[in-house]
Parts: sequence; C-alpha cells; structure tokens
Amino acid sequence: MKIAAIVQSRMSSTRLPGKVMAKVVDKPLLSHVIQRAKRSQILNDVIVATTNNLSDDVIASYCAENSISCFRGSEDDVLDRYYHVALSYKIDTIVRITGDCPLLDPNVVDHVIRFYCSGDYDFVTNTLPCTYPDGLDVSVFSFAVLKQTWHESRLQSEREHVVPYIRNHPEIFNIGNVSHTEDLSNFRWTVDEPQDLEFVRQVYGILDHDDFGMDDIVDLLQSKPELAQINQGIVRNEGYAKSLQNDRLIDR
Repeated sequence: MKIAAIVQSRMSSTRLPGKVMAKVVDKPLLSHVIQRAKRSQILNDVIVATTNNLSDDVIASYCAENSISCFRGSEDDVLDRYYHVALSYKIDTIVRITGDCPLLDPNVVDHVIRFYCSGDYDFVTNTLPCTYPDGLDVSVFSFAVLKQTWHESRLQSEREHVVPYIRNHPEIFNIGNVSHTEDLSNFRWTVDEPQDLEFVRQVYGILDHDDFGMDDIVDLLQSKPELAQINQGIVRNEGYAKSLQNDRLIDR
C-alpha cells in the first residue's frame, strides 16, 4: 500500500503572495514543509501539487532542481488537482498537507496515519475539533474516498478545499479524529499573513536547527510568551470562511 503526502502549494496566495518561496533561515518556506514531511517514518513519498499557472513555474523548477516529486494541475479546483496527483502516482492512502505549514511535526503526521490505519476509517483528521496548533493540520483518506469525493462534490468550496465534502457527510463516510491531550488550538503556526512569516522566522532563528518538534515550540513559547503575540488575533481558516460566503454550485 502506497501512503504519500500531497502538499498543495501555489505562489498566488491572496493574503501573502509568494509566501511558499519566502526565505526562512536559508531556504524557502516550502522546503521546510517538504523536509519535515519526509522525516515521517511511514510516508512513501511527498509530492508537491502546484498549478499550471506561469507564476508557479518557480515552484516546479525548485522541485525539479531538488529531486522533489511535483505535479501541476488546476488552480481553483484543488480537489481535481489532488485526484489527478493520486491517480498519476498510484497512491492508495493520501495524506493532505498544505504548503504554508513550515512547523509541521512529522510525529503528528505519523500519529494521524497510524490512527487511520488502526480502524475501519474512511477519513481521519486532527481538526474535528481542533486541539493541535494551527499549522499542524493533517488529514488522511483513501484513494477510493478521494475518487468518490471528486465525483460527487458540486459546491465551489468543496472543490477549492478538498475535504469539506467528506467532513460534511458523516452519514456517508466513517470519520475519525485525533485529539491532543491538551488543547493547543490557540497557537497559530501556519503562514497566511506577514506576521505569521515573522513568527516562523523567529522560531527557526531561536531554535537554530530544523529537527525540532511541536513540544520544542511549546516549550519555547512558554519561556518567551511574547513570540506568540507576533501573530495573535488572526482568524483560523479564514480562507475557507471566505469560500463559504461566496459559495455556489458549479457545473462539471
């Protein structure tokens, strides 16, 4: 069984364009995401899923130059992009990761995958409800579930964000959730705004290595609580909320 992470990534972010190639320490933010995912003990591959837009040539070129698996597809229909990545790379189990999470913890990734494999689940995440820091989100599902979702999703929000159709239909899918023993959802470690990028740069600059994990960052924030103030007050999942406001049925 092939288990692979698909990392969705593009340059044309609405709130912080070009963020995935912004430098954190000495390499692009996206590189940190990929290298952290590759430290997983379970994943067979990590594939960047970017778009066919010319602006994303830089992502494709970076992947080619660094021997990173890369697939290019639709910009707006991210679900379609995921489906064709999985089809092209013959992935049995898909692990969804976003390219704006440079503090991703491979141990959390493996924990969610093991939970998925331990039961008869169609979909497992660590966000129902959120108890992990924003930026450590992981979702795991089978190719069969992805294919069904690809066929049946009709709302624009369901095509743009990959997993809402699954999450919104517990009567169809057997859904599991991984909860942390302590609620850490107040921490914001994703990168959507300039303040987020500054926060991540500060964390990497202080810890001064690339193999730290979630617990190391929590310890750092307990000793330096002022760091958490850098990007405090930004709404979690604001992009998805905006998609819901402008939602509509689409023809396929």
